Amino acid sequence: MSYEFDLFVIGAGSGGIATARRAAEYGARVGIAENDRLGGTCVNRGCVPKKLMVYASHFPALFAEARGYGWQVGQQTFDWEGMITAVNHEVDRLNGIYQKMLDNSKVELFRDRAQFVDSHTLQVGDRQVTAEKILIAVGGKPHLPNILGIEHAITSDDIFHLKEQPKRVVILGGGYIGCEFACILNGLGVEVTQVIRGDRILRGFDEDIRTEIQHGMSNHGIKLLKNIQMIAIEKNDHGVTVSLGTGDTTEVVVADAVSLAAVGRKPNTQNLGLEHTKVKTHKGVIEVNAYSQTAEEHIYAVGDCTDRMNLTPVAINEGRAFADTVFGGISRTMSYENIPTAVFTTPQAATVGLTEADAKERYGEDLKVFYTRFRPMYYTLAGKEDEKTMMKLLVQSSTDKVVGAHMVGDHAAEIIQGVAIALKTGATKANFDATVGIHPTSAEEFVTLRTPTR
Repeated sequence: MSYEFDLFVIGAGSGGIATARRAAEYGARVGIAENDRLGGTCVNRGCVPKKLMVYASHFPALFAEARGYGWQVGQQTFDWEGMITAVNHEVDRLNGIYQKMLDNSKVELFRDRAQFVDSHTLQVGDRQVTAEKILIAVGGKPHLPNILGIEHAITSDDIFHLKEQPKRVVILGGGYIGCEFACILNGLGVEVTQVIRGDRILRGFDEDIRTEIQHGMSNHGIKLLKNIQMIAIEKNDHGVTVSLGTGDTTEVVVADAVSLAAVGRKPNTQNLGLEHTKVKTHKGVIEVNAYSQTAEEHIYAVGDCTDRMNLTPVAINEGRAFADTVFGGISRTMSYENIPTAVFTTPQAATVGLTEADAKERYGEDLKVFYTRFRPMYYTLAGKEDEKTMMKLLVQSSTDKVVGAHMVGDHAAEIIQGVAIALKTGATKANFDATVGIHPTSAEEFVTLRTPTR
C-alpha cells in the first residue's frame, strides 16, 4: 500500500519536533500535527518560561546581598506585567524558531489535533492523511484532584498569563512543580502557603535533598502546611478561602487572587481515537517497549504520554532513538540509567544516579556515603549564615564506582551536569580523587571528599 507520509507525528512538542526533524534528515516524508503552540509544555508552559521567572525571582536577594559587597542599592520596584510580557515574548520568539526548523526540514505542519480513523489513517481537521509509521508525542497536562471547589484554582500552566501579581497564594502539592512555583512567587514578594498531604516535599528524591530544600524554603519565608487530609476551596469577593484539615483541626487560609494547583500531570491521550487501533493504555499511559513501540507494531509513542521519565531531554532522546532505528538503520534504545535532573527551587537542587535509599537497597553494606554541608564563600560578605550547600556522593565499596551524586545549592544544575558525564562513563571515586579541583569554587568539593560519613 502507498502512504502519503512515511512518518506522521501527533504532537509538536520537544519530542515530536526532534523526531520529525531527525526522520526527515534520513529522507522520510514527514507530517506533524499540533493544535496548540509549537514546542509543547517545555517551551510554552514549563521549562523555558519557568526558568525565566526563576531568574526574575532571584533579584530581590541579589539586591540585598550586594550591600555586603559595598554596593549602595536604591529603591527597587517590580513590574509583574512587564515580566510576564517579556517572558511571553521570548516564548513567541521560540515558537518562530520551531516553525523555521520544521520548514527547513521540509516537515509538513498541520495546525489541528490528529485522531485515528484506523491504524494507518488520521483525521487532521478537515483532511484525512495516511502514514506508514505513526508517532504519538502528545505529552501531558495538569491533573486536577477531586477537591471541593477545585474549579476556583488555577494550574501551573496558567501562572504565566496572570495579568496582575497576586499578593497571597496557596499552592497545593509538594512535587517539583509546586515547589518551584512556591519559590518563584515567594522571591517575587508573594506571600506563599504550600500545602502537602505528607510531612515532606519532593517525594522520590534523595532524603538529604528533601530535607535541605524544605529547610531552605522555610528559611526564605514559605509557610508549609503538612499532613493535610482535607482541602476545600471557596470563592469570595476578594479571592479564595482555602480550608485545610489535619483530622482534628482545620486551618483557613485566605488568598487574595489565586490558589495554584500543582499536584502532578497526566498523559494527554484523550480523544485520540486509540480505540481504532491495537494501542494499549493503562490509566491513559501508552504502553511501549524499549524501542518506544506500542502493541500496534507500526505505531510508536515517546515522551510524557508514556510516563517513563517525564523530562524534555528524555522525550527528545527517545524520539531520536526511534528515528535512528526505524529510518536511519541504527538500532538503538534510550538508556534511562544516570539521567540527571534538577529542581529550580531556592535553594536549587540537582541529582544523578541512585538515591541513598535505593543504593542501600541495592548494595546494602557495600556502600559508602561521602557528605558535606557548608556555607559558600559568596554568602560570607553577604552576611547570610543560613545559606548552605549540600553535596553527597554514593560509592559502591567493592568496585569504587560512584553510583549517585546529589547537590543542593547555587548552580547545582550546572555542576551536576558535568558530574553526570562522569557517572555515565562509569567513573570511580579514585577518578574523582585524582581530579584537580577549581579553587575557590563550590564544585571542587566533589573532588575533595575524602572520608566517608556513613
